Amino acid sequence: MALKCGIVGLPNVGKSTLFNALTAAKALAANYPFATKDPNVGIITVPDTRLDKLAELVNPQKVIPTTVEIVDIAGLIKGASKGEGLGNQFLANIREVDAIVHVVRCFEDGNVIHVDGSVDPVRDKEIIDMELIFKDIDTVEKRIDKLKKQAKSGNKDDVKLVDQTQHLLDHLSNELPARSYDVPDTYKAIFDEMCLLTAKPVIYVCNVDENSAKSGNAMTKAFKQKVADENAEVLLISASIEAEIIELDDVEERLEFVKEMGLDEPGVNRVIRACYNILNLITYFTAGEKEVRAWTVLRDCKAPQAAGVIHTDFEKGFIRAEVIPYNDYIACGSEARARDAGKLNVEGKEYVVQDGDVMHFRFNV
Repeated sequence: MALKCGIVGLPNVGKSTLFNALTAAKALAANYPFATKDPNVGIITVPDTRLDKLAELVNPQKVIPTTVEIVDIAGLIKGASKGEGLGNQFLANIREVDAIVHVVRCFEDGNVIHVDGSVDPVRDKEIIDMELIFKDIDTVEKRIDKLKKQAKSGNKDDVKLVDQTQHLLDHLSNELPARSYDVPDTYKAIFDEMCLLTAKPVIYVCNVDENSAKSGNAMTKAFKQKVADENAEVLLISASIEAEIIELDDVEERLEFVKEMGLDEPGVNRVIRACYNILNLITYFTAGEKEVRAWTVLRDCKAPQAAGVIHTDFEKGFIRAEVIPYNDYIACGSEARARDAGKLNVEGKEYVVQDGDVMHFRFNV
């Protein structure tokens, strides 16, 4: 699925360094604003131990993980909503992604300049938030003007849409993001059509120094307090250390490096999984001698649509799905044993795919 997470933040907070660690794409990461004028795009593998365990049992010719697209968007600055610092271009890049990874700087380093002269992650977050809200206000005001012209005919539905959109504008004007707005079912189509920047789900990444990667510091604590009401995930990452880890060719060396840091796994793994989860994605698997593969679908996806991710013919000619829950597959040790144990379920068109399902589709076209 072509779903994207965009990395945003002020200049010089570590966005491109994090992008490099996530994708090993070696994007330009320089110590001055706008080192990334065009968005770098990379495909990142979603770490999933379940795929590895299935591969151990099946011993296939190929193992193919699922992926998410990540976009490194150049740094926003105060006034971006009015076009400052190439703001219009950067805001357009944000509009094209499905979710936001908001990086804030939570470390002091005299060698890395800060665009505002001092390090304050709470202030930095508020600058980005307000620029996105200002842009959304502009979008909503334009939509109100358009709806008012339509409402001149006296159509009650058009008048109601003007009122609902004005209510949304009031919400934004109170410095609240669109994602916290309670959207009525009757208004959802218009709301989605506007593609508001602050409607996108967000993950916060606190970029910290090496010593703060595990427990954080005073800045991360203040930041977490600030966003406590947002119900958003906050991750602590030392982007520079993660970039060093990714430079190590040997997997064992990487794991040893991580252990020496006192961590259970590389921070980038947590960021990747958070991106996957925030996009409301789940994974199902196919397992055979040729390949064991992870497939991405939206949560609550039904079996025919899941089949269509493999090939459109699978969805068009869908007959049934043979499903083994992941835990049952592992417990039995193979598809054949799971079938013999009665753990293989035959499901029809209304079956809602569950995260971890091992599936085989029957179709006819």
